[in-house]
Amino acid sequence: MKWKNTSLLLTFIFIFCLSFNVFADNSAALPEIYGKAAITVDMQTNEIIYEKNADIKMYPASTTKLLTAILLEENKKPGDMLTYTADAKSQPPSSLNRDLHAIEVGDTMSAEDVMDGLLMYSANDLAYVVAENVSKDASTFSDKMNEEVKKLNLKNTHFVTPNGLHNPDHYTTPYDMSVIARQAFKIPRVQKAMERPANTIKTTKGLAFPIKNTNKLLGKDGCIAGKTGYTEPAGRCLVAIYDRNGRKIVGVVMDSVYDPADTYVFDDMEKIINWSYSKDPVVLHEKNSILGRKEISYNPISFIGIKKSLDVPIKIKDDVTYYNNDLNKKDLKETINIKNTSVKALKGEVPLGTLTVSQREFSRNYNIYSNLPKYTLAKNIIPFYAAIFILVLLFIFILASINKRRSNRRNYL
Repeated sequence: MKWKNTSLLLTFIFIFCLSFNVFADNSAALPEIYGKAAITVDMQTNEIIYEKNADIKMYPASTTKLLTAILLEENKKPGDMLTYTADAKSQPPSSLNRDLHAIEVGDTMSAEDVMDGLLMYSANDLAYVVAENVSKDASTFSDKMNEEVKKLNLKNTHFVTPNGLHNPDHYTTPYDMSVIARQAFKIPRVQKAMERPANTIKTTKGLAFPIKNTNKLLGKDGCIAGKTGYTEPAGRCLVAIYDRNGRKIVGVVMDSVYDPADTYVFDDMEKIINWSYSKDPVVLHEKNSILGRKEISYNPISFIGIKKSLDVPIKIKDDVTYYNNDLNKKDLKETINIKNTSVKALKGEVPLGTLTVSQREFSRNYNIYSNLPKYTLAKNIIPFYAAIFILVLLFIFILASINKRRSNRRNYL
């Protein structure tokens, strides 16, 4: 009876432990979000950590203004005065002119204040101020936007409007938007505007606009910058940049729900960012494992110049890792580069070359080594030394024979 009770207890413990392990594995499951497409990217390494439909074309709404801000920075100095235009005044909310105070056509604002209003308040009218002060009209400005898109090597983006108001030909993807966001954040003046929680901007005629950043996550749990967006066709969109312990990650969520309290897109962002910071890359090749074999031609004796081939096992001495997601699996490339075929390298004393692991913008090199058994190289080299030894003996023999003949001739004379 006691034995049966002990057995039952052990069975219960086993099942409990198994359940605990299953639960632990499930905790690493992908976060469930309302956004139809999203991505997170490590800003130091450019590694894609999380993705959901990241290459699907989506409407970006006001996250478009990050590219508008890049063109403002490229074409105007902070102190340059920009003129408020008729097309700017005709823009719908969210606009300074519609939401806060009417602005006269012809009034002016500094480029620095326009930048803040564009990114902090997401002012639709100020996007047109940028477009028509940088180019002669919004149509010409869209050409500049798409030239910038080409420079950034974005394959699935095309912009029509400077503020992101809906147009069926105005689209991007979460991945492409992450590239735009990272480029924008590199610009100190754009970064400053994205990071500001509040400011007061002014026109030359004395209008003052107290504005707050529309990014509700700013200053919370490491969120240092971002850009919001919304149109009915685009849904709620958000770009957010986080810095935790010196590690920066950018997140993009597109086509999330716009609820009355406006919380869904921000909750989505927190979920994918928290998951991304907790996620470790998976091991692609374990350290000290054999990657495969490579036919390598080498010179056993450097001063002779005769080549010999060997089938060399290639060894990696470090864990090779990557983030396991559909984009990375699709784009993963492994390239072996043999750079050193010296005897030392073939013995495994120094690296043979490198293994390059890449996915899109990410690339990392690992040293690779020969894993040849010691006797293999010796076995390969011995015949060469034996041949040289025989040639040397033959040379000595011939030389001795010649000297003997010469000596006999002198004696005969």
